[in-house]
Amino acid sequence: MKEVDLTNVIDMHVHTSPDIRERRYTDFDMLEAGIRVNARAIVLKSHHGTTMNRAFLCNLYNKKVHEKNDFEMIGSVTLNNAIGGLNPVAVETALKMGAKVVWLPTVDAKNHREKYGQKGGIECLDNKGIVVEPLKEIFKLIKDYNVVLATAHLSPEEIFKVVEQARDMGIKKIVVTHPEFWVVNMTHEEQEKIVKDYDVILERCYAQPLGGGKYKSNLDDNLQVIKLVGYKNVMVDTDGGQIENPPWEDALREYMQYLLDNGISEKDLYHMTRTIPASLLNVDLGG
Repeated sequence: MKEVDLTNVIDMHVHTSPDIRERRYTDFDMLEAGIRVNARAIVLKSHHGTTMNRAFLCNLYNKKVHEKNDFEMIGSVTLNNAIGGLNPVAVETALKMGAKVVWLPTVDAKNHREKYGQKGGIECLDNKGIVVEPLKEIFKLIKDYNVVLATAHLSPEEIFKVVEQARDMGIKKIVVTHPEFWVVNMTHEEQEKIVKDYDVILERCYAQPLGGGKYKSNLDDNLQVIKLVGYKNVMVDTDGGQIENPPWEDALREYMQYLLDNGISEKDLYHMTRTIPASLLNVDLGG
């Protein structure tokens, strides 16, 4: 069986240090890993604010230290309490500084807190089930800057309503963040429906945390969903960087090899690992 090649791969979901929890890589370690495997780009994600400033420094370092290569680090902003939650000013600032992905609340989302037995949390819907006004302001910014909206750790009910509002407001780039994650817990039927109704991208990740430092492989379930909804609406990411998981490049290679070995064609795999994220991020894949 042919072995996968990571050349030009793009991973839109990687966690690095500095962070509150321990990570396997620093930003610069992650840069080196991406260059080492000839990746095209990596999006840095933090639950605690913004990463476009860190991505800027990585790219500057790359130009100064390495010979010319095509690798690019890309930043994002996550709407948790560290930036004031649903804060349009923080989002606009991040977008002006180059962020290309806006994540809705993750660890501070009401749904996330409820799943972990905690109270409170950021709500994206009001008591009538309507998207709250600050989030609508943020949606206007996402549309104007033509960046990616990622649904993060919302519940399926919230995701459907948020996606509907986003589409109605003209947002073109919508990613349903790891719908297989037990905190999100979208059924296969719900994933199929949201793709059919709104033509979103499902981000299916390598593994997910179960607590106590343990992780569960998503590979078989990912394969099932790719076959269910079609490769054109599934993006392959790792959600990597945890010390409990394999090194990023090993995890991505294992994931891609699993798909290739189980009936996914090289053409379809290329689409899920290069074409989709390149289109979302406005990244040129070259010849």
